[in-house]
Amino acid sequence: MENELTVVYSGSRVEGQFIAEILKENGIGSIYRDILQESVDGGWANSLPENAVQIQVETEFAAKAKQIIDEYFRNRDKK
Repeated sequence: MENELTVVYSGSRVEGQFIAEILKENGIGSIYRDILQESVDGGWANSLPENAVQIQVETEFAAKAKQIIDEYFRNRDKK
């Protein structure tokens, strides 16, 4: 049986790379999908830079991943 994936983040490339690394550090594997680059490679631009990537995780880890991401944004926005 294949594990289902859930999108836990959609946004900029730089933020997406950082979030993928944070998830990895917390033991959650993720898929970094660069939607903007995929569409450019296909010959058209199908996304805005601020919505360029998606981070997907196995559904069973989605709640924990979202909690980690929310905590990251709360701490980032305090600065």
